[in-house]
Amino acid sequence: MPDFFTAPDGARLDFTDEGEGLPLVALAGLTRNGRDFDYLVPHLPAGVRLIRPDYRGRGGSAWTGAKTYTVPQEARDVLALMDHLGLARAAILGTSRGGLIGMFLAATAKARLLGLCLNDVGPAIERRGLERIFDYVGRTPRARSWDELAEKLPALMPGFANVPASRWREEVRHHYLETPDGLALRYDPALREAFLDAFKGPEADLWPLFDACAGLPLALIRGANSDLLSPASAAEMRRRRPDMIFAEVPDRAHVPFLDEPEAVAVISAWIGRLA
Repeated sequence: MPDFFTAPDGARLDFTDEGEGLPLVALAGLTRNGRDFDYLVPHLPAGVRLIRPDYRGRGGSAWTGAKTYTVPQEARDVLALMDHLGLARAAILGTSRGGLIGMFLAATAKARLLGLCLNDVGPAIERRGLERIFDYVGRTPRARSWDELAEKLPALMPGFANVPASRWREEVRHHYLETPDGLALRYDPALREAFLDAFKGPEADLWPLFDACAGLPLALIRGANSDLLSPASAAEMRRRRPDMIFAEVPDRAHVPFLDEPEAVAVISAWIGRLA
């Protein structure tokens, strides 16, 4: 069952904490929540304590306004959660937005990290992938029920193949509410404003954040059809960190579900390196 804590600014933030052993903080994508990692849970090795926060404005956490939906604030919230749980250090598994938060933590609070695993994200973000996110973030889907949206998702998610219908049904239940008036977002629509503001102006150079991971056990999972993390960016990441554990997941775009054999192998090997 979800638990909660109070952030330093008074916001109520939800999280789940299960298992015992190596603390692994799993950080979800931009609009998503801790349910992102449901598919991974059965494949985690023994001796892992999985901690899954809902960012402010997402899932069960408080809506605190567009100005607070930033990577630096969300990174501070991760540290506040670790403090709440009495964790001096933890490993970070970051999907998309979560990986950016992980790299930011490596640059600003490296002593708190045991390692970082990135799911389909890096320091160079492709404009084509960003524009796809611009198109949907903060907008209610045009579907009146979970079943209707689940039927539409395969066509709306180019780059994904061999995904059973049951997975699309799980996805819509995780990330949308079904109401008498149609589907509703499980996050604050003001996230759209925050996200668009973050990408105004000149493109930020995020490679220093990646380079700040030096000395940390590092892993990277890439969807073979990803439009957000290019093959060239992944290759440069591997050049800079030849010790980084890496795999591409076939039939997946942005982002892999993390129960694919290739993803499970990377995460298991990375956790083994942490241990």
